[in-house]
Amino acid sequence: RNIILSNPRKRNALSLSMLQSLKEDLLHDVKSKELRVIVISAEGPVFCSGHDLKELASEDDVKHHSQVFEICAEVMTLIQKLPVPVIAKVNGLATAAGCQLVASCDIAVASEKSQFATPGVNIGLFCSTPAVALGRSLPRKVALEMLFTGEPLSAQEALMHGLVSKVVPEDKLEEETMKISHKICESSKSILALGKATFYRQITQDLDTAYKMTAQVMVDNLTLRDGQEGIEAFIQKRKPVWSH
Repeated sequence: RNIILSNPRKRNALSLSMLQSLKEDLLHDVKSKELRVIVISAEGPVFCSGHDLKELASEDDVKHHSQVFEICAEVMTLIQKLPVPVIAKVNGLATAAGCQLVASCDIAVASEKSQFATPGVNIGLFCSTPAVALGRSLPRKVALEMLFTGEPLSAQEALMHGLVSKVVPEDKLEEETMKISHKICESSKSILALGKATFYRQITQDLDTAYKMTAQVMVDNLTLRDGQEGIEAFIQKRKPVWSH
């Protein structure tokens, strides 16, 4: 499924309404057998500029501000809780919560012209919520330099530090994203869902706990129909026939 941020006039800002729409789109028909991968892209030269600052301009509207940041956190964590991989297809500038969105996706493919920044410090609103995703994707000192200075990372720097998975020429962005999507679609949906959920569970645990938990998951994986089908197909040198 393709989700396209389509308000280029406002630099695809994550207004409250945009965040609500994004949440609905991510959850739409999520249990469908046909849904295998979600790609998030955007119209215009800016992938996403972050929160709509006009919504945050009044210091008195605490309830509205809380609502904005709460649903933003919901969306970012939802991406990692979904049973299918989510790919960010970035062609342009991703700043603040837009950079957070890229960091929250499972995979990110960027064009060479893309840039990534957390410039909130420059306008007196430190990017504390984007820092959650950034600090879990980048080395600490790289994340903190971005947060303290607001200076952007180039696409190649983002690749080098692990914020994105691949960088390609702009005219190859669609092709590369589809190549990854098609490869994902060749695997069992149930096995991918198990693997994704397990990955995010183990990444926050200490080494011994992580191995104990994932060893049990692999035992459980072997009891699944697709787990045995994949092994049998490999032994028999044939393509597996997945249940989904």
